[in-house]
Amino acid sequence: MQKELDRQMMAKAIDLAKNAMGRTSPNPMVGAVIVRSGRIVAAGWHRKAGTPHAEVHALNMAGDLAKGATVYVTLEPCSHYGRTGPCAKALVEAGVARVVVAMEDPNPKVAGKGIAMLREAGIEVEVGLLQEEAEKLNEAFLHWITTRRPFVVMKTAMSLDGKIATCTGESQWISNEKSRGMTHRLRDVYDGILVGINTALKDNPSLTARLPEGNGQNPVRIVVDSKARLPLDSKLVTDGQAKTIVAVSEAASAENIKALENAGVEVIVCGQERVDLEVLMAKLGEKKICSVLVEGGGQINFSLLKAGLVDRVYAFVAPKLIGGRDALTPVEGDGFAALSDAVELKNIETSMLDGDVVITGTVKHR
Repeated sequence: MQKELDRQMMAKAIDLAKNAMGRTSPNPMVGAVIVRSGRIVAAGWHRKAGTPHAEVHALNMAGDLAKGATVYVTLEPCSHYGRTGPCAKALVEAGVARVVVAMEDPNPKVAGKGIAMLREAGIEVEVGLLQEEAEKLNEAFLHWITTRRPFVVMKTAMSLDGKIATCTGESQWISNEKSRGMTHRLRDVYDGILVGINTALKDNPSLTARLPEGNGQNPVRIVVDSKARLPLDSKLVTDGQAKTIVAVSEAASAENIKALENAGVEVIVCGQERVDLEVLMAKLGEKKICSVLVEGGGQINFSLLKAGLVDRVYAFVAPKLIGGRDALTPVEGDGFAALSDAVELKNIETSMLDGDVVITGTVKHR
């Protein structure tokens, strides 16, 4: 009976955490539920970096009812002072009797210290309930905090025969309206969105999150542009909808770089003749850009895959047959010569969107 209640309450805490999807970076999403005598007396979730954490919201709601209660929290309570105080200390002061934690926090500032603080205060602590679900919830944060580079998500939209455009280059639209709506929701969730210069030149995109309800959060726009060729009149430079970063190489002209900077674009140099994607990701990680959605063409996709920088793939497959030996495909470049070198996905999930098939999975890193 207790085990089933524990699972139900932790599942509730994970669902609560999802309310802040895309809003807490560079912090994780966290949910908390406080239960007394088998009933929920309070609940909360972390809403935004720099604001109170989930446990504090729940404790404030519970008041005196927190004393002797069980707290379910999706991530180890913090033990350090940042922009907010330590949640572990708040739980101790509230007099809770038991804390059930889905997973330890790999952040070196926490990393078991919060759990130790609770146990030292005589609070019963259990760790690991619905851990896989909690890890998936914060896959981007966990990746960034442990590798210091963004969690990279490659999104493609293709026909059933694997084409992203016709032989004449026409590509709007292969996927249907619902699939395009999901793409905008992905943009709303991830910190950055990356394209290559060819996509920027061909499509002049805005790369913003346009949601039906009108409250999309626009990601930082990132253009891989070795020679700094992004036009000064392009939407990414002029629309003011979000910050734009252009990654260039040392081969880019100083004049072009200066013109972009004068137009309000941030320019970062990553590599000599071409942009070094590993260096780029390291620099984005330093800027606390914890996740990046890639909506580029076949060349940038292959380059990222070859470098081992892609962590998740979303493939939207439309029930259309386009054909054409020269029609573009989602992954081009030189390709992998051996099947044993091909990138494989795991934890596959599939869904249907009005006829389109959506396939997503995480990359098996070697």
